[in-house]
Amino acid sequence: MRLTRSSDLALRVLMALAVAQEPSTARETAAALRVPYSHLAKVVARLQHLGLVETRRGRGGGLAITGAGREVSIGGLMRELEGVGDVVDCEGETPCPLHGGCRLRGALRRAQEAFYASLDPLTVESLTESPTGPVLLGLVGRGGRAD
Repeated sequence: MRLTRSSDLALRVLMALAVAQEPSTARETAAALRVPYSHLAKVVARLQHLGLVETRRGRGGGLAITGAGREVSIGGLMRELEGVGDVVDCEGETPCPLHGGCRLRGALRRAQEAFYASLDPLTVESLTESPTGPVLLGLVGRGGRAD
């Protein structure tokens, strides 16, 4: 299974904000993570809608992770961001001729759920413990500002 770029970026944004010592702007975060600002802005909007990130305008404002963002289950977050669709599209434009008697679809669905379940015990907080946290802090710079 492969995560979408948006889900991958959402995890990286949450991890970077978790170690930041003060809010950073979306532009600074995009620069630190080496991603286009427009893509990061869409991801941040989704994370804000989920209550995992808050944004503040004005002087001293920027992006900050919420308590819920620190404690969110990575498996639950990936289910939310990736959706619950099937790994393969059996009923697409050209439906699979095995659809009626195939057991592969169910097996792949169970494998997908096992993937998410293995991520359920992890939180953003646990992902930013040493040695990851210090590396992230170096990435976002002192005080949460991008270098």
